[in-house]
Amino acid sequence: MYKQKLCLGILEGFDMPYTEQVRLMKKAGFEAFFIDDCNRHAPVDELVALSKELGMEIPSYHAPFNKSYAMWQSGPKGDAARDELIECLGICAKHEIPVMVTHAFIGYDDSLAIPEAGIERFGAVAKRAAELGVTLALENTEGEEYLGILLNALRSEKNVGFCWDTGHELCYNYAKDMMALYGDRLVCTHLNDNLGVSDFSGVRTWHDDLHLLPFDGITDWDSVAKRIAASGYGYPLTFELSITSKPGRNDNDCYAALNPETYFAAAYNRACKVAALKLKYESEETKNG
Repeated sequence: MYKQKLCLGILEGFDMPYTEQVRLMKKAGFEAFFIDDCNRHAPVDELVALSKELGMEIPSYHAPFNKSYAMWQSGPKGDAARDELIECLGICAKHEIPVMVTHAFIGYDDSLAIPEAGIERFGAVAKRAAELGVTLALENTEGEEYLGILLNALRSEKNVGFCWDTGHELCYNYAKDMMALYGDRLVCTHLNDNLGVSDFSGVRTWHDDLHLLPFDGITDWDSVAKRIAASGYGYPLTFELSITSKPGRNDNDCYAALNPETYFAAAYNRACKVAALKLKYESEETKNG
């Protein structure tokens, strides 16, 4: 898109190879894609080769997050989680992928979390990231207080930044303005829509993390665009979406019913609308500045 590169993450749920997805993303108009390797089965070498063939950028790599809670505990499981993230940094360095995204925390019970353990382990990951020339992006999820602990403890590390997930802000952070807290360290976006916390009493659950197309939920995209523009963010505008409904829900079924070409075209259409809002507010920032 004119003056703004648009990036989409590889999606689970399509009955096709990841490489074919990327070709369809390119056909739809996306200039970039990010590799989601949370389950460690992405064909990274093939995808990197394809990105060069198609002239597409890979601005980020999503590392596993299912062991994030162990990072905050004592013992060998936490050390294994740290080592896995360091291994993933090596993948990024090998393929010149500039940003590695991971979660600072996972889960809703922090009774066994030891702040010092998390700071030490993530600090070791950050140190190795700096040595390899990779930026470590910590994403807002549940347990946002642990994200705050890390970004505060690692504030002097110039290669540690913030990945803003707009859907997580609604369903995990109770619509708290995460950009007001960490927007000055924004290095990656995971833009997606959401319906917020569904439980009337406020109980959070993974089933609320929908990753809908922009404008299909309750996100205030005008506010999102304003906040990104105000941050001075200049990297690809990255969208993290899903065609798969959470267990017991049907929110994403309408996407799964589409053929992939139609879905990617719709994703690009919505991405352009978000980007246009961002460019609008950047222009206003320039005039007012």
